[in-house]
Amino acid sequence: MTLAIDKSSEVIMHFDLKLEDGSAADSTRVNNKPAKLQMGDGSLTPSFEDCLLGLKQGDKQSFTLSPEDAFGLPNPDNIHYMDKSRFGADTPLEPGTIIAFSQPDGSEVPGIVRESAGDSVTVDFNHPLAGQTVIFDVEILGVS
Repeated sequence: MTLAIDKSSEVIMHFDLKLEDGSAADSTRVNNKPAKLQMGDGSLTPSFEDCLLGLKQGDKQSFTLSPEDAFGLPNPDNIHYMDKSRFGADTPLEPGTIIAFSQPDGSEVPGIVRESAGDSVTVDFNHPLAGQTVIFDVEILGVS
């Protein structure tokens, strides 16, 4: 009997995440390392999980998710203006540079440099794919 994915399944799958223009955003196929996830553990948004419900081993599916259902819309509160002196002299501050910022709890959050002018650096802490429609292609390798 082939199990269908439900809200408590463990799933092993390959996925490709693409933008509307066809450019690749992420893929497990690059290093041929399938993703393993536990449904409901918060590693995927509810919208991504809903796409997987009912799929079985061997299924291949493609889903298009709006920004609201994928990584959300950019939040202006997640854009911060920081003094350049907070960065090391060897830290590249060109637009597009991703820098890891340590949180008080020891975790790290990535921020993207959007602008560096004078003594100010603009850092965007929104998810890099916020505001993007994404195409989520999956191949289910196992369900338990």
